[in-house]
Amino acid sequence: METINWADFEKVELRIGTIIEVEDFPEARIPAFKLKVDFGDEIGIKKSSAQITDLYSKADLLGRQVLAVVNFPPKQIGPMRSECLVTGFHRQDGAVVLARPESDVPNGARLA
Repeated sequence: METINWADFEKVELRIGTIIEVEDFPEARIPAFKLKVDFGDEIGIKKSSAQITDLYSKADLLGRQVLAVVNFPPKQIGPMRSECLVTGFHRQDGAVVLARPESDVPNGARLA
């Protein structure tokens, strides 16, 4: 495993946002949803493609807070432009479990 220094870690903007819209993403090669995530007034709303269909339905995701990287450059994924990376953990079966706070925090809060 490569080690990083504190300055490297400080460059990563890991922020909390609330999923405000979930759509199917039939054009994705691997099953995914299109998400709109509200990161509060400072950052605003960002779009993301998330391969989380194994464990979550659209109804499960709406209103859920998630941890995301908000300072990657946008990435073209098929017909959509993803603006943030929603984070999670792979289980042994490959399904992704979302990283999220234990209790609600303000949208835009940065990981401490």
